[in-house]
Amino acid sequence: MNRIRDGAEGWDDYAAFYDWENAQTVRRRDVAFWQRLAAAAGGEVLELGCGTGRISLPVAKHGVALTGIDRSAPMLARARRRVARARLDGRVHLVRGDIRVLPFRARRFALVMAPYGILQSLTRERDLTETLHSVARVLRRGGLFGIDLVPDLPRWSEYERRTSLAGKRGGTELTLVESVRQDRRRRLTIFDHEYIERRGGERRVHRFSLTFRTLSVPQMAGRLEAAGFAVQAVLGDYQGGPWDSRADVWVILAKKR
Repeated sequence: MNRIRDGAEGWDDYAAFYDWENAQTVRRRDVAFWQRLAAAAGGEVLELGCGTGRISLPVAKHGVALTGIDRSAPMLARARRRVARARLDGRVHLVRGDIRVLPFRARRFALVMAPYGILQSLTRERDLTETLHSVARVLRRGGLFGIDLVPDLPRWSEYERRTSLAGKRGGTELTLVESVRQDRRRRLTIFDHEYIERRGGERRVHRFSLTFRTLSVPQMAGRLEAAGFAVQAVLGDYQGGPWDSRADVWVILAKKR
């Protein structure tokens, strides 16, 4: 692997399958955590990588003013349809943009949320550095930055063409065949997705890859400190339990100094 893939690649293609897959995997296990954090923020909330609105809509339904930003137009199109159906247009503001250069005024937000490993889509060190400094700029002093990380590389084993999910979506049979490969030197994990749609006698195949970079909790904490944050807590679950390296969830809560 010579070129480091931009972590934004693949998400436009993923948009059509994202909600179907997550309904069977992560479901809503993290939603209540972000709702509680947002309700306690005491001001406007920004969600990085808001995607189809899986977190944004439940948070807004609790009365929180929320802005969501994402680079993927297909993801945002789905989110906008969901916002309109839920009649949340006045409470949710969706923006297409780059989290490395957030297009918002300084000190606007009381809370910035980075759910579901979104910072791990920043596959180059400079991208992460730019994002952390951009978040620090738009977060008010004393504001909170909540980060959800996927556990370290050794927790993922490499495999090839495994049927990970199968089921129906409307009148379509859908199968996910997945391969996982790693570049340990660069701390990258690449998920090669092949979605197979069958409807009647028709068969369509959609292929794309998603790339994630993993840093340890101490490594991420050091980068946060360098960007002007003070780490307040590191959690190992969505109920506030303590973190250790074997935890399924790594959540960091940091305040802007």
